[in-house]
Amino acid sequence: METSLNERRILIVDDTKENIDVLGGLLSNYKRSVALNGMKALQIAKENKPDLILLDIMMPEMDGFEVCERLKADPDTRDIPVIFITAKNEVADEVRGLELGAVDFISKPISPPIVVSRVKNHLELKISRENLELKNIELIKTFEELKNTQNQLIHSEKMSALGQLVAGIAHEINTPLGAINSSNKAISKEMLAILPELSKFGKILTEDIEAMFKMLMERAFGKHLSITSREERQFRRDITSLLEQNGVSNSDSKAELLVELGVYENVEPFFPLMKKESSMEVLKAAQNLTSIKSSNDIITIAVEKVAKIVFSLKNFTRFDAEGKKVDSDIQESIDTTLTIYNSQIKQGVEIIKEFNINRQIQFIPDQINQVWTNLIHNSLHAMEGKGTISIKTNLEDKNAVISFTDTGKGMTNEVKAKIFDAFFTTKPQGEGTGLGLDIVKKIIKNHDGRIEVESEVGVGTTFTVYLPLVD
Repeated sequence: METSLNERRILIVDDTKENIDVLGGLLSNYKRSVALNGMKALQIAKENKPDLILLDIMMPEMDGFEVCERLKADPDTRDIPVIFITAKNEVADEVRGLELGAVDFISKPISPPIVVSRVKNHLELKISRENLELKNIELIKTFEELKNTQNQLIHSEKMSALGQLVAGIAHEINTPLGAINSSNKAISKEMLAILPELSKFGKILTEDIEAMFKMLMERAFGKHLSITSREERQFRRDITSLLEQNGVSNSDSKAELLVELGVYENVEPFFPLMKKESSMEVLKAAQNLTSIKSSNDIITIAVEKVAKIVFSLKNFTRFDAEGKKVDSDIQESIDTTLTIYNSQIKQGVEIIKEFNINRQIQFIPDQINQVWTNLIHNSLHAMEGKGTISIKTNLEDKNAVISFTDTGKGMTNEVKAKIFDAFFTTKPQGEGTGLGLDIVKKIIKNHDGRIEVESEVGVGTTFTVYLPLVD
């Protein structure tokens, strides 16, 4: 659904043809349609679904306010962003427009750079919202599919293991979904806070203020240093003192905002801005924009986390009815299983990985995933949820060698001699079928490989899998 900016459609509504020609010329890199009155605008908006509407307020018969109200009342057009282009500069007019659902105001006579910039910004915001909605729909659909298939998954040994982990996986997905939801609400809140200030901000944005504002945003967006509350208080005191020494009023509030924006040192370049009457408006605008970016960063991280879980689920649940070996990444298959077990692993368990295979190996992915599932599950059970699992991969004598070593309670020689027997289990009644390691051994044999076990009571256990390489 993603389209480039120049493929986006803009509807320009003005009863003066000269104004339409000017705006059309400024926005010539977009697809445009025009309307000379409100009724025509409503018709075009409903039929063509533009991505953005530039709407004049003062028009005969139906003014811009009424057009906007009708657009927002219609389910087919209510989500189209509306920017008012108007000579009405009263605060009451702006408040009314925002209450009706407009996203911005541009004052006449228009400033070409402001028009181009505002249109671009709001189109990018619309694209971001569309992409976020698509990702949310996909994530929710995936989560629902996971819940709906839970009862079916437990019919096989591998699916049974997944069935036991569904609650943890659901939590793993719900956590970033919650972050996406709360961040999306935060963005909406910040947008509502900043929009009424945009007109005033545009009026005070002289060239020198604009240059310092850009420098301030570069600092804020590039902020990587994490500081403690104690350090933050010290920075605020130091910057407050500096501002006071240089005759800056309201130094406490300004120092607080500067520190929040990541200006901890080299404050001197901002002294000219701090001495201006409009400095607080500039700092608050920067604060709002930084909050929006922070929320967007949280959404990005959350989406990446869920995407990783979904990718692992797809790999883990993949079933090859023909059982054909394919060139695959052995280490990626291990990581897939570790991701599925993440909700259990992170509770007191350390995973140490030493991966040294840099080539594809031929194996049946869904069967080998079953091997890693059983070995990891057994290690977690043996350690009773606390300890270290070391996983190593190496190439030795035309074999891929994969070992899993845990710091669990270990096994006696008597138990070790029976560990691969069908229906033998050391787990309490009802917790294990005794088929896990029997299935593992058969899968490895099906791959012309072998599995070995070493164990010492009170020290731990190592399972080593040997898979032959095929040239």
